[in-house]
Amino acid sequence: MSLTEIAVLLGLNLALILGVMLALWALALRLKDVSFIDAVWPLGMLLLALATLPRTDGDPIRRGLLVWLCAVWALRLGWHLFRRWRASGADGRYVELVERQEREKGWSFGKTALLFVFLPQAAFLWLTCLPVQLGQVAFAPTVGWLGWTGAVLAVVGIGFESIGDAQLSAFKKDPANKGKVLDTGLWRYTRHPNYFGDACVWWGLYLIAAETGPGVWAIVGPAFLTFTLTKWSGIGLTEKATHKSRPGYAEYVRRTSAFVPWPPKPAEPARAVAEDAPKPAKARSATPKAAPDTAARTAPRKRPATKSGANPPKKKPRRRNGGG
Repeated sequence: MSLTEIAVLLGLNLALILGVMLALWALALRLKDVSFIDAVWPLGMLLLALATLPRTDGDPIRRGLLVWLCAVWALRLGWHLFRRWRASGADGRYVELVERQEREKGWSFGKTALLFVFLPQAAFLWLTCLPVQLGQVAFAPTVGWLGWTGAVLAVVGIGFESIGDAQLSAFKKDPANKGKVLDTGLWRYTRHPNYFGDACVWWGLYLIAAETGPGVWAIVGPAFLTFTLTKWSGIGLTEKATHKSRPGYAEYVRRTSAFVPWPPKPAEPARAVAEDAPKPAKARSATPKAAPDTAARTAPRKRPATKSGANPPKKKPRRRNGGG
């Protein structure tokens, strides 16, 4: 495909996802809730991958890998997020966003939902899934070691994210865990295994696409997603709310990697020593302080005797007057 044809392809895909988001915005106006956008996010990427498939003539194996891996990831994650929305209702992050714009700018629910949720999500979604769009364009070369490495990474990411989500769902279902912090399983090694798995999927899809000339430029997709998850709306917003609801979360943050899985840090032994140290220190410091305090209290009693002994002539006249 020529550069013009690629530009037209991407432009039509962007128009398609914008149309879908406008329709969903109308649905949000009726529901007075935008939280379902999270479930739409992965499904929208699958939609663009499928829309690209019949309009390109790239290597069939590469196109199959990109579309099928995207489909497995999107259907699993989309269904998971849809069930969570149906069970939990409106997401507090979106509720706070809408209320803040209404309070500070006087915007209506509809205006805030359109300008802060649905239109930005359309652009971000289209940008993130560039690998499954540009990766289907070129016919040559065939899938090589880089592409198969990417396929393995994507599969690992899907599995990592799926296990992390399953562990978190099981943890939340147990009433005894209310207010507690999940620090077992994958959550022992990273505070956000679902985000890490998500990033692995799209970096894997990028490696599949990067073997082609047009696919190399799709790097902005996974790079933007990683930035979003680690620095913008992912970890930051999630942990801000969690710190307030779970008292032990600060200690969990101290010892656990935020994103890339890593063995947790051990508990700090210095804290236990510091707690016991003040008691013996105070007991030892009390002994030397007692001597000067006692001396200070007894000193005034000796001073009158010292002064009277220092002036014997004054005492002698008093005794003589008393004797007369």
